[in-house]
Amino acid sequence: MSTESDTPAGRPYGSARPGYSFDVKLWKVSKTGRKSRPWRLRWVVAGRVHGQTFATLALAESRRSELWQAMNRRGEAFEIECGLPESEVRAAAKAAETADAEPPLRWFEFCRKYVAGRWRTAAAKTREGMADGLAAVTLAMVKRGNDTPADETLRLAFRWGIVPANAEEDPPAELKAAYDWVTGADRSLSDLADPEVFEDVLYRVSYKLDGTPAAGDTYKRRRRALNAVVEHAVATGELPENPLHRVRRKHVGTDNVVDRRVLVNAVQARQLLTAVSYVGSWDRCRGRRLVAFYAALYYAGLRPAEAVGLRLPDCHLPEKGWGTLTLRETRPVSGKQWTDSGERHDRRGLKAREASTDRPVPIPPIMVRILRDHLKEFGIAAEGRVFGNERGGVVGSSTYWRVWEEAREYALPPERVTSPLAGRPYDLRHTCITRWLNAGVPIAEVARRVGNSPEVIHRRYHGCVDGHEEISNAKIVRYLEEEGDVM
Repeated sequence: MSTESDTPAGRPYGSARPGYSFDVKLWKVSKTGRKSRPWRLRWVVAGRVHGQTFATLALAESRRSELWQAMNRRGEAFEIECGLPESEVRAAAKAAETADAEPPLRWFEFCRKYVAGRWRTAAAKTREGMADGLAAVTLAMVKRGNDTPADETLRLAFRWGIVPANAEEDPPAELKAAYDWVTGADRSLSDLADPEVFEDVLYRVSYKLDGTPAAGDTYKRRRRALNAVVEHAVATGELPENPLHRVRRKHVGTDNVVDRRVLVNAVQARQLLTAVSYVGSWDRCRGRRLVAFYAALYYAGLRPAEAVGLRLPDCHLPEKGWGTLTLRETRPVSGKQWTDSGERHDRRGLKAREASTDRPVPIPPIMVRILRDHLKEFGIAAEGRVFGNERGGVVGSSTYWRVWEEAREYALPPERVTSPLAGRPYDLRHTCITRWLNAGVPIAEVARRVGNSPEVIHRRYHGCVDGHEEISNAKIVRYLEEEGDVM
């Protein structure tokens, strides 16, 4: 055990009030030899040894840093009996007084109030993501017993319970036992400061229910939700500090680079669009209604939610030449419980833009012809939308996913059906962007048309652009020839 002292030379001792001392020596973190809490931190106050054990080295080092700052930066005296800095002793005393005055705030009730406060200004997708992140944390913020409901049911009960519209409602019969557990066996909010509890919180954020690591984007979304709710607790005085600040954030890779295997060539794209028209019976037109929908993704780089919200007044479709689609609205799918309208599709502005802005997208003559033929055969749907289901309503994500899966089986050989090739309708947008880049369209113009930043386009699609290596090699060869360096 190292007894290295962090006490600066010449520090005055003996000036502290009774029961406190400036005579503090802080040791380095060492191992305990135990599996559950393998790291130990010790320090000495006026000759009396104090210590704590931790589940991770990061937590131990963070605690050591806190004590060091209290000693050297703030110049605090430490209480000899408990070994804590004076500021922490005062904070603990104040917390004890508050606890005596009123019962501790419970986790579920805090989350319910927090979500209600953000609900009005949040998009449906934001509400759903927030609920998912907090539901994952809740699995660590409930006390366990022999009759604890399954984790999946606990998550569903929490997600149902924090919707403001359900505050005065009875839970569904299948969720009642789990809802009673979430609201009756949940921990107090202050338990987030407990290292063991918070370690479980971090595990729940990082892993799925089956014990496998969560996807990078899922982890980041959950961590953002956790950080936001804890920062709110700090701002309202419910927690003294954000426990996430003690934990070194792990690096999580995300699959942001487009996989070249999902991209289709021109022949495959035509085969897929043709196959779409054969899905479903001819009289119901289930597939034929969506040929132009998928074509808009492939030829214009639209997102599916943008194509769903496309309206006829926003389409300039001349008889000859290029046309224009002026995008103003998206209809992302979130679920009825997350939208203000009670519909499955939210009504939002364009992604990453002000609600009042639009995005004009030039479309080639072939796309103009496809849209004109679609409107001639099917007309317009409700609210002037270009695409609609059989009843004229909004095209559901489940509909265009099912049609696409069937079309792949018609258009692709068996070994291709099981491959990543065009596995999602969204992959048609990836193909469109890649084709534009390979055609030499500047990245800035591609970014403007598809509604991304140039940085995102470069980062996600740099591995899909063909021919640049050969062009660069040819430039280098010409330079070497001019310098006389080619044999």
